Amino acid sequence: MSVSPLFCTPGGLDYTLLWNLSHIDPFSARNSTVLPPGTYWGQYQDITKSNTHLSVAERLWVAWYAWVQNDVLATGIMSFLIHELFYFGRSLPWIFIDSLGFFTRYKIQSSKVPSLREQWDCAKFVLLSHFTVELPQIWLFHPMAQFCGLSTSIPFPSLWTMTYQITIFFVMEDTWHYFFHRALHWGPLYKAIHKIHHQYSAPFGLAAEYASPIEVMILGFGTVSSPILWCAFTGNLHILTMYIWIVLRLFQAIDAHSGYEFPWSLHHFLPFWAGADHHDLHHEKFIGNYSSSFRWWDYLLDTEYTPDALKRRRGEKVKAKKTQ
Repeated sequence: MSVSPLFCTPGGLDYTLLWNLSHIDPFSARNSTVLPPGTYWGQYQDITKSNTHLSVAERLWVAWYAWVQNDVLATGIMSFLIHELFYFGRSLPWIFIDSLGFFTRYKIQSSKVPSLREQWDCAKFVLLSHFTVELPQIWLFHPMAQFCGLSTSIPFPSLWTMTYQITIFFVMEDTWHYFFHRALHWGPLYKAIHKIHHQYSAPFGLAAEYASPIEVMILGFGTVSSPILWCAFTGNLHILTMYIWIVLRLFQAIDAHSGYEFPWSLHHFLPFWAGADHHDLHHEKFIGNYSSSFRWWDYLLDTEYTPDALKRRRGEKVKAKKTQ
């Protein structure tokens, strides 16, 4: 798929030209008069008429930016809505599962089921954090992204490009999360910052972002900075890849806090994947299992808190005593 150079500017899309291209022949677009934006769907239909070579998703994307006619506003609204819709949308099934007693036999800490009151209190706290802490950061995201060369133009990157980049982001973020999360368990930092997140010793989906504003910024920085650093060094990243990465990271965090271990849980197929059983033990015991997505840092630095790891450590202690 190729797009006329008229569509692209160094910072992304030239939405004025896109508007013109939806009304007249592309070759005369430079001399056209800008028309009122109208409705979003009207914008989409106009763009579709003369740009049938674009996919539906790409037309929807272009129509959004052309309709808003302000890159910072368009990206800010879209970023915040994506975060809220997917965070609470992915948490909702776990609320029903806890409230209606579904899959009780798969509950890791079966005696600690969160009440609706606890879930509601948690939701209010998280919403307050989203609007007061995360929203201002999201609003500044577009200028920072453009400065680092993040693309908002079309065509979208290939599936392969998005897949390998997101895989790299998972590895980068997991490394950041492990070391800073472990640091937050140091006495003074734990009491001042991280203790809030451990209010629930038996976590549930909504509690994934139940944390102090400082912790949200520290650990959230790993999620945002990983793709930004990649973009700064390679100059090759589309904001759509960034959005898919953030959605997948949200899903991972919410599922890790779900409190349920299933026979079909991902770590049964990918042994290095962390999952709910890994993170639930962290909340129950307040120690070990510091990684977010993978198990290798905990394994390599001997901070695993699992039955197998405990058995291995006991064996090593017994062996050390015998050799003394």
